[in-house]
Amino acid sequence: MTNAEQFSSLIAHLYDLKEKAELWHKPMISAFLSEEELQEVMQIFPPSKTTIYDGGYAEARKKRVIFLYDEGDDFSLITCIKAKIDQRFRKISHRDVLGALMSLQIERDSLGDFWIEDDWIYLYTSETMAEFICLNLHKINQLSVSFMVTQEHPEQIFHTKDISCIIASERMDAIVAALAHQSRAKAKDMIHAGLVHLNHRLLEDVDELCHNNYIISIRGVGRFTYVGCEKTTRSGRLVALFKQSI
Repeated sequence: MTNAEQFSSLIAHLYDLKEKAELWHKPMISAFLSEEELQEVMQIFPPSKTTIYDGGYAEARKKRVIFLYDEGDDFSLITCIKAKIDQRFRKISHRDVLGALMSLQIERDSLGDFWIEDDWIYLYTSETMAEFICLNLHKINQLSVSFMVTQEHPEQIFHTKDISCIIASERMDAIVAALAHQSRAKAKDMIHAGLVHLNHRLLEDVDELCHNNYIISIRGVGRFTYVGCEKTTRSGRLVALFKQSI
């Protein structure tokens, strides 16, 4: 199934949930949506008193859509679980946690944001999946873990560092080339290969312009926010400032 077909199927499913909420007089909730999906879905189903986007905390990157029948409803079913880990002798990463979850045959859209902070793993998911993970996930990369439900709603802190690059222009092929330390020709190949997202959507046009505060994701390179042009060099090139996620 192509990306367009997958998106069309998602929108049809969300329309169905919205209709059921109105027909059955009960809240209906979607799976967790990625940032790319949220970017598009919010244009079709804008947030309102009866259309809520919830990921457990305000700045969550992955969220579920909740269609309420009555604007007074208070409904979420999003749960946070946590596990204390001892990393003195073995370090684990975000990828290790995801791999352990996938080994339990859990669908990615059943999981919201999760991260490691101060020797704790925090994970947002549904009530049902939280119970399943607590009962079945006991090791991550040979490190023993024990998850428990927490009534807290911790918020992930997204750390960044400032970097600057000299670019020929604000065209995306020039920016990708600078961030990935590649030639413009190689950057164009990366864009055509579907390795670059701009503001959470797949970038298709190499000559598209990047504006201030746009988010650039390059597979295998990283995630960056374009802050803007600091100055222009004598040769007419731009000194561009980015915030790189770390």
